[in-house]
Amino acid sequence: MDRPAQETLPVAAGIPRRRRCRRCHQPLTDPVSRMRGLGKDCDPDRRTADPQHDVDQDTIPGT
Repeated sequence: MDRPAQETLPVAAGIPRRRRCRRCHQPLTDPVSRMRGLGKDCDPDRRTADPQHDVDQDTIPGT
């Protein structure tokens, strides 16, 4: 059977769609967070990029 296509809902211009974090479901306001779909606290890439969490490491012998 052939089903009719669903009509798209009208969206007012200039009003951003609500986006929520995929993990904690909190509303996202930061443009990067909205693009990734994860909040600042839930995004593993953004958490490790913090210089406060940088760890000094010894050099590998033989290199």
